[in-house]
Amino acid sequence: MKIVIVFPTRTEAKRFTHPQVIVEICGVGLTAAAYNTQKIIARHQPDWLIMAGIAGVYSHSPYKLGDVVLISSESEADLGFFTPSGFSHLADLKLEMEFSVQKEWGCPYVSSNFGFPLAKSNSMNAAMAPFVEIIGVDVENMEGAAFFQVCLNEKQPFLQMRSISNMVKIGDDNWDFTGAILALTKGLNSLVAQLLTEKSEVR
Repeated sequence: MKIVIVFPTRTEAKRFTHPQVIVEICGVGLTAAAYNTQKIIARHQPDWLIMAGIAGVYSHSPYKLGDVVLISSESEADLGFFTPSGFSHLADLKLEMEFSVQKEWGCPYVSSNFGFPLAKSNSMNAAMAPFVEIIGVDVENMEGAAFFQVCLNEKQPFLQMRSISNMVKIGDDNWDFTGAILALTKGLNSLVAQLLTEKSEVR
């Protein structure tokens, strides 16, 4: 089985190593994530592609700093227009143009059977943007929506794991990089072990 794990930054990847896993870096933000995810799929054609990184958590979410979650859905939350009544997502606007915009993408491969809680996520280039819809959303990151779209379009089996490093609060600099990356590494090792075990059992 070929498993590739893609991290946005080398900092998030620095503690992870596994003899049966290929590690790639996609860069920060939606554009870099989309471009490099496409290249990674073409280069490796993996059985599983996993995005892994840190994330911020919204105050209403049940999750807390240090928790590790699998992402069940992503939204490109800051894609839209500011209008006289405030921000509107592009999918909610009626424009005289022919195009298709999806508001949310789900991961068909994720399951609580992996032993991690499932979380809904916003992806944004503008981190902590105060105008996006956060009701029913747990965490935010800067790459996941692009990763989801590319994988779904390429019919690539995928998962996304995030460890929570900070609260989504402007001016709050209390980020626990060390703890979040340690938790992420532990979570990834558990997830990889499960995927490899499932493959051996199928044989």
